[in-house]
Amino acid sequence: MRLIPICFIFALVLTLNAEELPDWSGVWGRVEGNGGMFDLATTKPKDGLAGEEGVRQYPPLTDLWEKKYLASLELAAKGRLPDPISRCGTPAGFPRLLALPDVFEFVVRPEQTWVITENGPNILRIYTDGRSHPAPQDRWLTYTGDSVGNWNGEVLEFSTVNMVGGGKTILDRSGLFLSSEAKVKTRMYLIADGLLKAELEINDPLALTAPWHVVRHFTRLPQGAKAYDYACAENNRNPVTGAGQTLTLDTAGQIIDKVVDQ
Repeated sequence: MRLIPICFIFALVLTLNAEELPDWSGVWGRVEGNGGMFDLATTKPKDGLAGEEGVRQYPPLTDLWEKKYLASLELAAKGRLPDPISRCGTPAGFPRLLALPDVFEFVVRPEQTWVITENGPNILRIYTDGRSHPAPQDRWLTYTGDSVGNWNGEVLEFSTVNMVGGGKTILDRSGLFLSSEAKVKTRMYLIADGLLKAELEINDPLALTAPWHVVRHFTRLPQGAKAYDYACAENNRNPVTGAGQTLTLDTAGQIIDKVVDQ
């Protein structure tokens, strides 16, 4: 009897399963664009911008993490919040990448799904090939962490661990951040034609007193829309200091940020 190579069987299974996957093709934009805040449901005032005085999130923070957040809010109100991604080439990390400006692309395959942001560099790799998270002794912290999951019908369910925290990444420009102990459970699925929903449950034994539930929405842009790559250090609009800090401009072209160092 002639044996069939296992790699051929695996490829055949992937081909068959690919036909059952949902259509997330095209270019997507975030629906919630209010000031760049990560969770609009806890933002007050709701028409404010991240970094403005009085604008903040209200997740279930521990007393210690509330003090840390208040310190960040004070810096943000003075224009001196050290946003890590103002240093060109530093990834935003997960889950912040779901709240970035610019557009998104989703590459869906049976064995993994990629979330690619135009505002980068950010690529979230979600493995759905049956693997588990690495054993604790084999883990190390990265910006997007380690994501594994599965398809439940047309719903992508995955968990993410091992994310850089402690202020090396933030969730928005109000300065909110989690610890490196944070774990995120995510469900992503189409709720209508061209409307994608992401439901997040964030747990953090150091920063949170209870699970924090956050919802993000993405809408598919018209056919023909494209995502482009660009480098913040080589832009034609925002000044970059000698230390690599990208300065933010308002609509009149005036610098918003305070220059921290040269």
